[in-house]
Amino acid sequence: MSSQTGSHENVSDENLPSAQEDAHGAVAVKDDPFADPGLPPHEHRVQDIDEKAARRSERAVAFLFVVSMLATVGFIASYVAFPIDKIVYVWPLGHVSALNLALGVTLGIALFCIGAGAVHWARTLMSDEEMVDERHAVAAEPEVRAKVMEDFRQGAKESQFGRRKLIRNTMFGAVALVPLSGVVLLRDLGPLPEDKLRHTIWKKGKLLVNENTRQPLKPEDISVGSLTFAMPEGLEPEDEEFHKEIAKAALMLVRLEPKDIKDKRELDWSHEGIVAYSKICTHVGCPVSLYEQQTHHVLCPCHQSTFDLSDGARVIFGPAGHPLPQLNISVNKDGFLEAQGDFAEPVGPAFWERG
Repeated sequence: MSSQTGSHENVSDENLPSAQEDAHGAVAVKDDPFADPGLPPHEHRVQDIDEKAARRSERAVAFLFVVSMLATVGFIASYVAFPIDKIVYVWPLGHVSALNLALGVTLGIALFCIGAGAVHWARTLMSDEEMVDERHAVAAEPEVRAKVMEDFRQGAKESQFGRRKLIRNTMFGAVALVPLSGVVLLRDLGPLPEDKLRHTIWKKGKLLVNENTRQPLKPEDISVGSLTFAMPEGLEPEDEEFHKEIAKAALMLVRLEPKDIKDKRELDWSHEGIVAYSKICTHVGCPVSLYEQQTHHVLCPCHQSTFDLSDGARVIFGPAGHPLPQLNISVNKDGFLEAQGDFAEPVGPAFWERG
């Protein structure tokens, strides 16, 4: 029985496929179709052994980056040069906007050349030797982290980033210029507001016109305890800019007893107890329109911000951030109420307080 067992083992050993270890350390089993074949032998590229070929690849990559820079410049120039309504015929697209076509082509070339340059750089000049690294725990040991940093430094060295200055500099130029395309596109958001949000069309000498009758107002037109809405003279509902201007210049007039006015500046800027304040709430810009004559409080119907018109229109309740701006008024030689300038502060929500 023993001899038979030994003979059986000998036969089994002879029939087992033999194991072989290749140059990369991978174990392959002879005649086993499922064995790990390991990594193929590394083949050097022509750029690895011929510096002239490497220089040619470097110039090719730099050329792509330069083309990207020129395309970005062309994008900006097209934005300035082509009017928005210019239509051209381009086969096979037909009639298209010259501006859209120029912007699309130049931006596409700029982005493509950056990508193509990076790919060509990686395929011809960076190290292409494959490496095998065993998986490890997420929390790496200090030795492993040190090895990673060393591999990173080695990879940076092998990428020739420091040596190939032409590639490096042109890549920096291309990557730095491409974002300018987005900056230029911001121009489509409209012209810069500059200081337009800080001013209205009120100015010295502008008559106060009743919003309902369209007639200039006199002091006797406004009784104590009443609320009157006004707008600047010369502003008509038929005007193209009417809604934009009235949204900033809308005015409300209230006549108080001068003895009830607590704020000195408010008293100085009033006429016989008639005070003029912006109608635009300083919370989100709703029209303030609810007046309580016993308390001299005015209420915004949107979020219930409440202002005391006898005390500089200060906020006494609600989410509004600051008082309603006051308009300095007086009476001209003809007896009509007129403005002495613009509002003391920008009207509407308190964006200007964040400056």
